[in-house]
Amino acid sequence: MSKKIGIVRFLGTNCDRDIEQAVTEMGRKVDYLWFRDTFNISEYDALVLPGGFSYGDYLRTGALSARAPVMASVREAAEKGMPILGICNGFQILCESGLLPGVLVRNQGLKFKDEWVQISIQTSATPWTSQYKVQEKIKVPIAHGEGCFYADRETVMRIREQDQVWCTYDVNPNGSIYDIAGILNEKKNVAGLMPHPERAFYNWMGSSDGRRFFQWLS
Repeated sequence: MSKKIGIVRFLGTNCDRDIEQAVTEMGRKVDYLWFRDTFNISEYDALVLPGGFSYGDYLRTGALSARAPVMASVREAAEKGMPILGICNGFQILCESGLLPGVLVRNQGLKFKDEWVQISIQTSATPWTSQYKVQEKIKVPIAHGEGCFYADRETVMRIREQDQVWCTYDVNPNGSIYDIAGILNEKKNVAGLMPHPERAFYNWMGSSDGRRFFQWLS
């Protein structure tokens, strides 16, 4: 029997119900995992850290959430090879916790970006992109003020050489180095993504291209 999918909630998370709907559409049950608690990772097949404004984005985006008790269990799951996806604020939290390299900083131009973008899938060797072709272009929305991915030259060269860049912007909306929209850890089980695939789930939303990020769960 398939295990549940864990959705990690912090103070200020606001895309959790969107993720729940995407996952349940694939026939899977979900648990909400509260930031103050640890959990038994053996009960889950995958974890998702949704978007939002954790702790109101005070101090630095994702920095406070990265130190929450629940992250001890998330780290344990990452070490055991469980698929983990962080979207937008979830991406920021994974970087701040050290589970992904680099940081997310203020957008170039210092303006909040809320628009549709086109991204190119750079690898299908992850569960989340297994339903896409390499170099396939898809339409998904962004909504962020701190979505500019940055890392030092040595780190950027390493993640590019090791195929840890899993999607890139066709037209860069925020100044991310090398147009990076999403990255992986070295094991390629932890993934961060700035665009919102759960907001491109049905055609009436403007695109259903994001639906396939979740189809491997069915």
